Parts: sequence; structure tokens; C-alpha cells
Amino acid sequence: MRWRGLALISAGVNLLLAVVLFLSSGTHMRAPGASGTNAPGTLIGPGRTNTIVQRQFFTWHEIESPNYADYVANLRDIGCPEQTIRDIIIADVNGLFARRRATELVTPDQQWWRSEPDSNVVATAALKAQALESERATLLTELLGPNWESGDLASIPRPTRSGVTLDGPVLGTLSIETKQALQNISARSEDRVLAYLELMKQEGKTPDPAEMARIRQETRRELAGVLSPLQLEEFLLRYSENASGLRNNFGDLKYFNASPDEFRSVFRAVDAIDQQIAAITGSDANSVQGRRALEAQRENAIKLALGQKRYEEYRMLQDPLYRQAMATAIAAGTPEQARTLYLVNLAAAEQQSSITNNAALTASQRDIELKQLEADQLRANAVATGQELPAETPATPQPPPPRTYTIRRGDSLSVVALIYGVPPSVIRDANPGVNWTRLQVGQSLNIPRNALVPPPGPP
Repeated sequence: MRWRGLALISAGVNLLLAVVLFLSSGTHMRAPGASGTNAPGTLIGPGRTNTIVQRQFFTWHEIESPNYADYVANLRDIGCPEQTIRDIIIADVNGLFARRRATELVTPDQQWWRSEPDSNVVATAALKAQALESERATLLTELLGPNWESGDLASIPRPTRSGVTLDGPVLGTLSIETKQALQNISARSEDRVLAYLELMKQEGKTPDPAEMARIRQETRRELAGVLSPLQLEEFLLRYSENASGLRNNFGDLKYFNASPDEFRSVFRAVDAIDQQIAAITGSDANSVQGRRALEAQRENAIKLALGQKRYEEYRMLQDPLYRQAMATAIAAGTPEQARTLYLVNLAAAEQQSSITNNAALTASQRDIELKQLEADQLRANAVATGQELPAETPATPQPPPPRTYTIRRGDSLSVVALIYGVPPSVIRDANPGVNWTRLQVGQSLNIPRNALVPPPGPP
């Protein structure tokens, strides 16, 4: 029930009691058999005068005022008890500031596209909330005196659940009735989920994802009954299971940083598909095939929603080596070098695997090769990001066998030279007859050993 509604009921009861009390004390008994007109100087009843009470009619709109000071004065003029005045004013002021908090604060909940809250938004929202609370307290002190807090709706029960946060330009402007309906729907949905999980626990069963999906669908149908399509999408973007999964997915990529438009576009593209995937629980061939088809459809939907360039970034960030390269490049202040570092890391990982699995190497030779590879990779990263070169590795007592490198997609002479810290001209000389403008994937190159510092740029 609305606070204001409770306060008005309280005011009405107190007013009725005041009128009854007034009428009972001001009504006079006529003398038996007396006419309607009293003789001059005649008293009807000891110490009483003949008083005619006329009923006073008013409407609440005559008492209410946009100015709180006038509002309080009007309530006192009609004899409203002070405790009732306190309840009415506190409820009204609290409602006013609740609406202001819902519409004026920008909270992390409103930034549904972020996997982690923006610390600046959190700090700003906290300061704004503190300022509004101070303004509320100051207003109530001016209207009701310094002891108003002792009557701050103390007799009205408070909610037992925190519920969902309904603020911002879309959900914050909903009516009180609609917000209450949403809280009720959210509470029922939570109760259904908890009841089902408890039943599965008692029966020693694993919760069925399809049943969980059915419960969420039921909640969506209830939400659609009270919200417009725009309001429903805002609610789902903030609180639905599918939006939460999408946030976690983007958050795992760490450096993707989806914009609000990108997140909304991807959500719209995959939400219905995710609902279909969640409803498939079987492990039979048809179920597996159906799930794979939907997952491929989902991937294509993401590609179309993001566009070719951003989708490529999205895919590359799913590779831990690329995320590592991005972290190194960002830490060095050269994010544009992430792709180059990724190629270096990719080549180093392949070379490490090749060295480790090379049965022709002795244990000593393998250790020397791996240490040399590590030094080469550090030097390549330093050159790519413009950092200070690491100290040279001391000369080893026995040189390991010659090195070879297999060309990968996107490689060039400058990239290979960067990886191994060998000047491009030295690699050219060691590989006569190679067409450097048309390197083929899988082509093998001889990499001579050279202690020279790698060049800072392309040949």
C-alpha cells in the first residue's frame, strides 16, 4: 500500500473523531415542551447557551498545497492532530525524494552494458544520494521541527525484500502502482525458483535447465502484461538471465568494452536464440544437433550485430594469447601494437611446443633453446612497445642446432625479424630464393642466430 494512502486514512480517522467529539460537547438539550424559540433570558440547561452547529464541507484539494508550509498550516487549521500531520508530511516528502532518487541518480544498475561497475558512477551516485538525503532531512526539520525523526513512519511496516532497483529515465518514471506490480512479479519469480531448487534438493536431483527456462518465460509473460515493449526491454537488459550471461561473456573478454548500442544490438539478436538453447536439455543426437545449429545461428547473429571489424576483435579476444598481448600493449601505452605482440606470442608458443617435443635435442640443448626463445620473445615485445631492451643473455657454451620458422597467416619479414631479434637482411641472406612479398602459409624459413639488436621498424 502506498505510504500516502495510509497517511490519508490516518488523517481521516482522526478528523472523524474530532468532529464527533466537537458535536457531543457543543449540542444542547432543549427544555421539555419548549418551543423552537427561547424566551429572552431563558437558559436551556444549567450554564449552557443555545448554539447552532453548521457542518463544514471541504475537499482534500482545498487542503493540499504545492508549498509544504501552507500544507502544514491548512492541516492545522482543520484541527488535524500533530501526529497525523507528521505522518502525512513525512510520507509525502519521502515519496517526493524517492521519485527524485529514481530519476536524478545515475546508478551502476542503469549501465546494464558494463560487466563491472564504473567506479566514477558509483562515487557520483553516492554523493548525489547523500545530498538528496541531506536535503530531505533539512526540509522535514524546517516543517516539523528537530524531532521529526521520532515519527518517521515508525508505525508503518517496511518491505521485507530489497526487490529490484527501478530507477533511470525509463524505469524510474513508472507509476507507483506499476513499480509495485514489478516488485510483486519479481518476488513471485524468486519464490518459484527457490521452491523448485528446494524440491530438487529434497529429491536428490539436478535442476533441469529447461524447467528453469520455463519459469523465466512465465516471469516474462507477467512483465509484458504491465510494461510497454521499451520498458520491458530495459527491465530485461538489467535483470534477465540472458543479459547477465552476455555481460559475463563480454566481461571475460576484458578489453572488448561493448558500448550501450553494441550490447543492446547483440542482446536483441541473441535473446530469442538463447531462450531456445536453454529449452534443449537432451543428450540424444537430435538434441545435440539442434543445439549446435542454434549455437551457429547465435554466432552469426553476433557477427551481424557487431559488424565485421568489431566481430573480429570479439573473436580474437577469446584467445588468451591475444588478451595477454593486449594487456602488455596497454600497459606499455601502445595498444595499437597488440596484434603484433599477438603474432610474436603465437609464434613463441609454437616454437616452445616444437622445442619441447623435439626428441633430437638433449636435455641441455632443450633448456638452452627455451631460454633463448624466452629472451627473443622479451626483446621482440620490448621493440614492439618501444620499451627498454632487456639485458643480453650470456653466450652459451654449446650452440643449439639451427632454427626454423613456419610462416603463419599475417606474418611478414618484419614480424619474423621482430620475433627472433634478427635483422631482416640477415634472414633474407639465410633464405635465398624466397619471395618476401608472397610468403605462403606453412612455408619454412631458416633463422640464423645473431646477437645484434633487432631493428626498430620494418626493413
